Amino acid sequence: MNKKDKSRFSNDINIKNKRAKYEYEFIDTYLAGLVLKGTEIKSIREGKVNLQDGYCYFRKGELYSKGIHISPYAQGSFYNHEEGRERKLLLKRQELGKLESKMNEKGLTIIPTRLFINDRGLAKMEIALAKGKKIHDKRDSIKDKDLKREFDRVKI
Repeated sequence: MNKKDKSRFSNDINIKNKRAKYEYEFIDTYLAGLVLKGTEIKSIREGKVNLQDGYCYFRKGELYSKGIHISPYAQGSFYNHEEGRERKLLLKRQELGKLESKMNEKGLTIIPTRLFINDRGLAKMEIALAKGKKIHDKRDSIKDKDLKREFDRVKI
């Protein structure tokens, strides 16, 4: 393996779901591990992940994520992974119970907000229990963002 191949993979991966903050109001956040197969970790280290359409749901008391797109690894052979498969999330039993009870409330959902690789080299996902914003709340978010941008521009 030469130097060019080594620089392709990075441990400083921090992929954010920027649209989530605009679409949802976060109530609580959790940190979960991911069950990955095959070449998924190599694609994550290359930064080829899209979290925008992702969501989480419960099945038989376990939490799964769906709609997260991890691109196939370019050098992978027939061992390559499926792009949009559902992935199991690893949380403590207490956290799962708390999330499942809150999820039963009307209007709450669990969405992925950030995917990163921790200092031990493991892929972790930050998920948030969230409530969808109404149109006027989204307008307030846009207004606040514009005001902050104007303030920063004047400040400099």
